[in-house]
Amino acid sequence: MGVLNVTPDSFSDGGQFVDADSAVAHAHQMVDEGAAIIDIGGESTRPGAAPVSADEELARIIPVIDALASEIPIPVSVDTSKPEVMTVAVAAGAGMINDVYGFRQDGALDAASACKVPVCVMHMRGEPRSMQENPQYDDVVVEVTTFLKGRAGECKKAGIEDVVIDPGFGFGKSLQHNLELMKQLPELVATGYPVLVGVSRKSMFGQMLNKPAEQRLAASVAYAGLAAWLGASIIRAHDVAETCDAIRVCYAAGRGKSFQY
Repeated sequence: MGVLNVTPDSFSDGGQFVDADSAVAHAHQMVDEGAAIIDIGGESTRPGAAPVSADEELARIIPVIDALASEIPIPVSVDTSKPEVMTVAVAAGAGMINDVYGFRQDGALDAASACKVPVCVMHMRGEPRSMQENPQYDDVVVEVTTFLKGRAGECKKAGIEDVVIDPGFGFGKSLQHNLELMKQLPELVATGYPVLVGVSRKSMFGQMLNKPAEQRLAASVAYAGLAAWLGASIIRAHDVAETCDAIRVCYAAGRGKSFQY
């Protein structure tokens, strides 16, 4: 899953693709590099990020979705938590909804159900503005797994057939929480739901290596390969070509699901 943030303030690529033409061109590049899904977001969810209105979010993403839906041979996912954005984005051609709030916002679950597309449910403790202020868990793996199974079950009850789960690395988790979730990723895989892992360029690598976002490629690729080895079905990444290479190597060694070469 290639990341395409059409925002001025995302933590890694904010401001790079705010122009629709540059965003569309970058999406085509990621398709050429091996992306199987393009995930388009119009509101930053980095720690401390300020919210934007639905109108602003739609103004950022709809021109890009409109263009890509008819130009690329793979699905477009919309990264949003707002029900009105979900509805308009799917009508414009988005084929998946990726919600960091896990469809807990008012009206989000109903909107997703009406859209009749696959969804990704993510775990987040708190909200983006404050989620990294001393997050606490008794057992992070148990609590995240329980939450995701519950939300996925609610999606199923609402008539959504295809549900992906995401433990939300870096979303209300300390470095130790993130490390424990990766070590125990097979616990999430064992739920039977496809697991999405998004760790690309995240601050956890900055804490481990003392490097800024633009110097975290090797760490991101290493973790992507590890996630694939442990059973993740979808890897969300900024650096698509390098990440695809890592996943191919893992699958060639006999671990992970079949890879579409």
